[in-house]
Amino acid sequence: MNLKVRLAFMNFLQFAVWGAYLTCMGIYLTNAGMSTHIGSFFAMQGIVSIFMPALMGIVADRWIPAQRLLGICHLLAGAFMMGAAAYGYYAGTNVTFATLFTLYSVSVAFYMPTLALSNSVAYSALTQAGMDTVKDFPPIRVFGTVGFICSMWFVDIMGFKANELQFVVSGALSILLFLYTFTLPACPVSHDDKHKSLVDAFGLRAFTLFRQKKMAIFFIFSMLLGVSLQITNGFATPFIESFAKIPEFADTFGVKHSVILYSISQISETLCILMIPFFMKHFGIKNVMLIAMFAWVLRFGLLGAGDPGNKVWMFVASMIIYGVAFDFFNISGSLFVDKATDPCLRSSAQGLFMLMTNGLGATIGSLAAQEVVDLHTVGGVTQWQACWYVFAGYALIVGVAFALIFRPKKDKATK
Repeated sequence: MNLKVRLAFMNFLQFAVWGAYLTCMGIYLTNAGMSTHIGSFFAMQGIVSIFMPALMGIVADRWIPAQRLLGICHLLAGAFMMGAAAYGYYAGTNVTFATLFTLYSVSVAFYMPTLALSNSVAYSALTQAGMDTVKDFPPIRVFGTVGFICSMWFVDIMGFKANELQFVVSGALSILLFLYTFTLPACPVSHDDKHKSLVDAFGLRAFTLFRQKKMAIFFIFSMLLGVSLQITNGFATPFIESFAKIPEFADTFGVKHSVILYSISQISETLCILMIPFFMKHFGIKNVMLIAMFAWVLRFGLLGAGDPGNKVWMFVASMIIYGVAFDFFNISGSLFVDKATDPCLRSSAQGLFMLMTNGLGATIGSLAAQEVVDLHTVGGVTQWQACWYVFAGYALIVGVAFALIFRPKKDKATK
């Protein structure tokens, strides 16, 4: 089979595993009486992202080939996700936070490193085949988003979005990918006796970039923006589902298929990637990042102003805007880091960028968003509009502050 097709299928499965539960887990937790713990479940993804990818990266570099470690991690992630599903099924209405959260956390701890490992496998295979990773990898990676969308739709159409069967789908896909890794090209393991120090292995040397005012400001704002990343993944679908209690909205498409409605966000993401070169060329990195920041304001504000009825267009617009909000900052920010740092620190600096956004930022954001939702919930009823406007206000403050404070020089790093 063609190498690109094989790697595309690997990416399809890699993200289908995540898409099965990421955007609808909040619905299940709400139905299980754990709506106050949604933030904790999503924060765990950020917490394990701080150290697990680095640990697994060391193992892949030194002892276990990346494609084999990818499979092992998926086997364990799938097994514990299946365990979470089994516990949810047998416990029924007596599900306890401690048990479910523990099983889920272990699964996520092994899944999050696979995001980097799958990239390593693809890069290694393409390089060994004499292909250009910059040119050939992006079309392969797009199939990851396609897989994410397909599993979202499958879970929604099958009626799994509100129960533990979403975990079964995720676990089954993980185990399937474990089996599939045996067909992937072998990745080399370093036999260099002069191993890097733990400081280098964990990318800690990149923290020296904080000595530069420009980079310190950038990384701090990366964390502040990262606060917004997981808010809608955790709370958007439970919010849309809450309209089911209002008769005029109960039978609308959005309420019945909230996950499919939400999937417009991922569809938008694939399209917005194609727009980035044009915007980068005409507006520069800082302005592209500003566009992303203010897109988050619209993302949250439109959710607060819309409904699944006559104002469903606001929900749709919010989903479309997500592609700009997510991609424009992540990709342009990554490019800024690449251009603004010394070549010997580039990989570590990219790791630091991910740590600040998807690690610290997303963790803080998930927990803080839970507090906001709890504060606006009285007698089991959440004032969702107020919550979304709080999130929009936060994003607006970050965007304005970034525009005023971040002033990179007009050099290659900002063109």
